[in-house]
Amino acid sequence: MIEQGNEMNASPKNHPRGCIGSSPRLGARVAALALAASLAFSGAPAFAQGGSPALAPQTAQVLTPVPRPGAPESFADLVDRVMPAVVNIAAATTAEPSRRMLPQLPPGTPFEDLFEEFFNRRGQGGEAPPRQRRSNSLGSGFVIDPSGVIITNNHVIGEADDIEVIWADGRSLKATVIGKDPKIDIAVLKVEVDEPLMAVPLGDSEDLRIGDWVVAIGNPFGLGGSVTAGIVSARARNIDTGPYDNFIQTDAAINRGNSGGPLFNMRGEVVGINTAILSPTGGSVGIGFAVPSSLAEPVIAQLREFGETRRGWLGVRIQNVDRTTAEALGLDDARGALVAGVDPEGPAFAAGIETGDVILRFDGQVIASSRDLPRIVAATPVGKSVDVEVFRRGESVNVEVEIALLVEEGGARPPADIPTQDEPEATREVLGMELAAISDEIRQRFRIAAEVNGVVVTQVDAASAAADRRIQAGDVVVEVGQEPVATPAEVVARLDAIRAEGRRSALFLISNATGEVRFVALSLGEGDR
Repeated sequence: MIEQGNEMNASPKNHPRGCIGSSPRLGARVAALALAASLAFSGAPAFAQGGSPALAPQTAQVLTPVPRPGAPESFADLVDRVMPAVVNIAAATTAEPSRRMLPQLPPGTPFEDLFEEFFNRRGQGGEAPPRQRRSNSLGSGFVIDPSGVIITNNHVIGEADDIEVIWADGRSLKATVIGKDPKIDIAVLKVEVDEPLMAVPLGDSEDLRIGDWVVAIGNPFGLGGSVTAGIVSARARNIDTGPYDNFIQTDAAINRGNSGGPLFNMRGEVVGINTAILSPTGGSVGIGFAVPSSLAEPVIAQLREFGETRRGWLGVRIQNVDRTTAEALGLDDARGALVAGVDPEGPAFAAGIETGDVILRFDGQVIASSRDLPRIVAATPVGKSVDVEVFRRGESVNVEVEIALLVEEGGARPPADIPTQDEPEATREVLGMELAAISDEIRQRFRIAAEVNGVVVTQVDAASAAADRRIQAGDVVVEVGQEPVATPAEVVARLDAIRAEGRRSALFLISNATGEVRFVALSLGEGDR
C-alpha cells in the first residue's frame, strides 16, 4: 500500500506542551551546547574518539580523497540515444502433448463404452486429435547491426518455433535464429527490414572498473522498456553455470524479463548482456549478472559467420592448485592449472605437455587459477600456434601448441603405461591409507579396470587427511611425487625421498576404479609411513 505523507501545522499556537519554545529544559540544553561550542573555538583541547587526546604522529599516512565527478544529474540523454535499439523478445514453442491412454479395463466391462465416449469427447482418445500446447517466454534484446541482427539470451528463445521482436514504438517483426550458444547463453537473431534499424555498438568490458556506472534496459515482467541504473559491483564472477563463467555483477535492478537485454556504459556502448540474478524471491535484490562483451563478441562473430561456435581445444583435463599442492610440487605460490590428464589425440599431447605439469601462462596470458584456462583456450582461434609456459619438476618449460577445434563429445583419456605386478606384496600403512599391490584378486574385489595400474588403497583411516581429501578404498595410487609406483614399498621409498628434499607434502596421482585420475596433495607428518 502506498501511503501519502501527512502535513503538520507548524503554527506556534498549536504546539502542545513540550514542543519547541515550551520547555525550559530545552533552553538549558541549548546553553550547554553553546558553551561546548565556545570551548571548541577558544583553545580547549580536542578529543579523539574514545576520550583520548587527539595525537598527530609525524609518520602517519593519511589517504587524501581524490576529487571525482559525482553521480550524473540524469541518464535521460543516454537513454534517449540507445532506447530505439532495445527490443522485447516474445518466443512461443508448440509442444506435442503425450496422448493420454484409456484406462485398462477388462473386455466387456459395462464402463468400457462410457470411458471411451468420455475421452473422445475431451479430445483425449479415439480418433479425436490431442490438443497442442504452447508455451511462451518474454525477454529482451538489442540491435547490433542496422540490417536487422539482434542479440538476446539463448534461454529466452530456447527451442521456440515462433519468435517476435517488438520495438518500443509498437512495431513488431518475425525473427529467425542465425545461431545460438548455450555455453555462454547467447543467441543471434535476424529480422528482415526495408530500412536500416537503429543499432548500438559493443564496448570493451575489460575497461570496466568496479564502481563504474552502468544502465540496464529491458522488459521486466513483461512491462515493456524499463530503465534501471547502478554500478559495477564486481567483475569476473563465477556462479557455476558453465565452464566459461566470467560475469559482470551489478546492482542495477535486473528482473525476470530483463534477460538478453543490454547493460550500457556511460558512453552508450553495450558492455554486458543481462543474463541471471541471484534472488531468494525471484525479484531483484541488487545482485544481477551480465555476460561481458569481451566474452560475447567473438562468439557473436562466429555465430554470424558459421551459425555455430568454434572453440579452441587443448586436450587436457585440469584441476586447481591449492597451497598444499603447490608446496608438494615445489611451486612458489598456489597458481596455474594442474594437468591431471592428457588426451593422446589432442594438441597438448603432440606438443609434449605431460600429466603433472602446471600451466602458468597461455598465449601470453597469466593463468591465475584453473578456471581461467578453459575460457582463454576456447577464445583462441582454431589453428593458431601459441606459446604455453608450464612448471615441470621444479623448472619452467615453454612449449608451442597448435590449437585444435573443440568437439563436445571428446574427452581426456589418461595414459596407463605402468606395468602390473604379478606377485602381490604385503600391505603397508602410509599416511592413514592401507596400501597393497594389485593382484588378480584385488582387481576383481575392487572392480579395477584392466588398464588401471599402481598401488591400491584397501582401507582409509576416517580421521586422516587422506579421508578429508576424499581418497577411499578401491582408489589406485598411480604416482607419488610425479614418479610411477607399483608396490607399497615404492610408495614408502618415494615419500622418504621427498622428505629428504625438505618438502612437507607429497603429490599423489590417484585413479578411481574406472581410470579417472586426479592429483591429491597430502602433508607429511613426522614418522608417518
